[in-house]
Amino acid sequence: MKKMPAKILVIRFSSIGDIVLTSPVVRCLKMQLGAEVHFLTKKKFAEIAYSNPHIDKVIAFESDLSSILEELKKEQYDCIVDLHHNLRSIRVSLALGIKTYRFAKLNFRKWLLVRFKINRMPAMHIVDRYMESLIPLGIVNDGQGLDFFIPAEEEVNTADLPLDLTHGYHAVVCGATYYTKSIPEEKIIALGQKSRLPFLLLGSKADWEKAERIRNVLGEKVFNACGAYSLHQSASLIRQSASVLTPDTGLMHIAAALRKPIVSLWGNTVPEFGMYPYLAKDSSIALSVVMEIKNLPCRPCSKLGHAQCPQKHFKCMQMQDENAILKALEREN
Repeated sequence: MKKMPAKILVIRFSSIGDIVLTSPVVRCLKMQLGAEVHFLTKKKFAEIAYSNPHIDKVIAFESDLSSILEELKKEQYDCIVDLHHNLRSIRVSLALGIKTYRFAKLNFRKWLLVRFKINRMPAMHIVDRYMESLIPLGIVNDGQGLDFFIPAEEEVNTADLPLDLTHGYHAVVCGATYYTKSIPEEKIIALGQKSRLPFLLLGSKADWEKAERIRNVLGEKVFNACGAYSLHQSASLIRQSASVLTPDTGLMHIAAALRKPIVSLWGNTVPEFGMYPYLAKDSSIALSVVMEIKNLPCRPCSKLGHAQCPQKHFKCMQMQDENAILKALEREN
């Protein structure tokens, strides 16, 4: 009888959404194998792993992997589950010299889609590709979707906020790592003017000025939470919202993990990359509405994003139908 690994190192260095997408793997390794699960990531993202009860130990580093390689060797892992699959993660695997399970990253197929609009991507979410790589371990996808755990001390009481949000609000993610993923402020303003519920704007400190410009137009219909709350506090605000409007961001995946109704607007990236909201099998399909401008000859222009639209028109976001977005956003209210 094949001996199952008792101690496993899972690798995913970054970033917020990508680490949330590893949560089904971590859960299945813990629940189905009963393994001791350690998680290797960058220090700036470690809080996500620390709050996950399916992870027994988090190993976090700043930038230099050399500083933790000796620590990893002492742990005497039975195997590695590499969910990053880059030169750094391969370096860890070589240093430890143990069996490693990796998923197919499909970078060449992504390049074909971006450069020539030739779609050879499998019709499969990246989470399912993660799971496929673990078939040799006997792991079966439990269908429970993503996990995101909010510590009790990070819960936000909306009754304490300056704006009265106790009767409901939409959480709107107004920023993104790349401009060409973000929802234009004029689009958010137009939606806010028509919405029955107020908007709570989420993002980083870098998004605060954009959110303030929106608040200056919409006034009491907006609460600017950008940069004012931790990641887990922002997740708490998402959990208490009526629904979530978001571009392709880490908070989109957190919203999916929290089983919130999501309207995702897609700019330069496309769902075909396999990173759309991943839902539990028992979730209603109505929990996720994906909105994109199909057949734009310039989409996708990158698998990540740009600081500005390469074509100078940003049609992938500017052409999004505001009435359709609002209808989708308020479908549960």
